[in-house]
Amino acid sequence: MSFLKRRAVIGALAATPLLYLKSTQAQTAAIKISHQFPGGSLSEGDFRDRLCRMFALEVEKRTKGGLKFEVYPGSSLMKTNAQFSSMRKGALDMSLVPLAYAGGEVPELNIGLMPGLVTSYEQGYAWKTAEVGKELTKLLSDKGIVLISWIWQAGGVASRAKPIVEPEDVKGLKIRGGSREMDLILKTAGAAVVSLPSNEIYAAMQTGAMDAAITSSTSLISFRLEEVSKFLTAGRGKSYWFMFEPLMMSKIVFDKLSKEQQAVIMAVGAELETFARKAAQQDDIVVAQTYQKSGAAVVDLTAATVKRWQDIARTTAWKDFADKSESCAKLLKLAEKVV
Repeated sequence: MSFLKRRAVIGALAATPLLYLKSTQAQTAAIKISHQFPGGSLSEGDFRDRLCRMFALEVEKRTKGGLKFEVYPGSSLMKTNAQFSSMRKGALDMSLVPLAYAGGEVPELNIGLMPGLVTSYEQGYAWKTAEVGKELTKLLSDKGIVLISWIWQAGGVASRAKPIVEPEDVKGLKIRGGSREMDLILKTAGAAVVSLPSNEIYAAMQTGAMDAAITSSTSLISFRLEEVSKFLTAGRGKSYWFMFEPLMMSKIVFDKLSKEQQAVIMAVGAELETFARKAAQQDDIVVAQTYQKSGAAVVDLTAATVKRWQDIARTTAWKDFADKSESCAKLLKLAEKVV
């Protein structure tokens, strides 16, 4: 063997450990989970942040360290509204985010916060195995998203001005609905709508740029909105506002994992749904207690009041959604079958 050939072989062998190291590093690179909610720990804080941490710990354990995670709360990795699009492109690995936030990009996803369509946790979680759930899962997959955990949350209204109970109570107020569909109802009832993610509500209410906001019970607590509110319409018992806020993963990232790793991720995601449901229902009770302690007046909704909001929703938000496309109309029809 010539000197030049021997040098080439030695060089190739010397590079092999480096190539192996780079390959190993790529395989064990941490999967990033982004969300907009306040950070905490496994046992304390916003349950959505806790769920992400529990998911990360359990998947890492079951894959024996083959998969590792980093959780970025409080929109610290990227802006809230950029998360869904980034997952589709593979620029973000995972996120727990209200599905309706992506309604401008994929109109069908506005069904995740369609007022009056879901009025109980039982009904919401029944979507998963019903036709509407299968259709929604397929739609997300086609858009580059894998649905990992189904998470539903009831919501309430924090207000600086007056109690928001009946539809006519919003007339003349600047209010945040949380979705395009909720905004349609509020406009019909005479309100001026303000569109922003839940982590920006506090500042808007503090400065007077907004009079009231509808959001999940957990966000009503986590973002300390009792500090800028005098009234709360609680979501405990009955609500016309249920939000689908799943844990999702980029399909580009998911497809690169081994079948075993994919199976672990889906299994852990499904198991955590029980925790999510119990935590959300507990927050529906805790939020009322929190606001009462702060001196705010707390009211609950009756079945008759929920129906009045639902009646307006049918002729405004539901109709507008169904008229958008054949796909939207199909999803709405399938969702109405789940009672």
